[in-house]
Amino acid sequence: MYQTLLILHSWSRWFVLIFGLIAVYRAYVGWSGRRPFVSADNGMSAAFSGFMWLQVLIGLGLYFGLSPYGLNGMKTYGQTHDPVVRFFGMEHAVVMLIAAALAQVGRIAVKKTVDSTLKHKKAFTYFGIALLLVLLMIPWGIWNPGRPLFHF
Repeated sequence: MYQTLLILHSWSRWFVLIFGLIAVYRAYVGWSGRRPFVSADNGMSAAFSGFMWLQVLIGLGLYFGLSPYGLNGMKTYGQTHDPVVRFFGMEHAVVMLIAAALAQVGRIAVKKTVDSTLKHKKAFTYFGIALLLVLLMIPWGIWNPGRPLFHF
């Protein structure tokens, strides 16, 4: 079960990144070009936010039950001070929750705004910050060469 959730979590991050990049790009182009906020913009923001929350749900399954780095690892962190346990047990989990919340707040703020230019500006701001946090907290091979980009 652990391996299945880990594979799902690893592969679905690419959907978060793809839809996040598209949503931020569309928001920037719409804001700078003063374009109307169309259904494709709404769809990209919904996809980005939706995949963020899917990642959170899968991640919580890993954190609270199956991962040796989640809650199980945090129980012994005081004795070991392992940086990998700290990253996955605290930093990765907390910052990714903040990023998902920012994406959701941005989606709500966009839906409540009437002016298209302001919608794009809010989408760019919230989604851009959320995507930046995601990019910082993904365990890329740069920070941890032992972790592959694609789990099989």
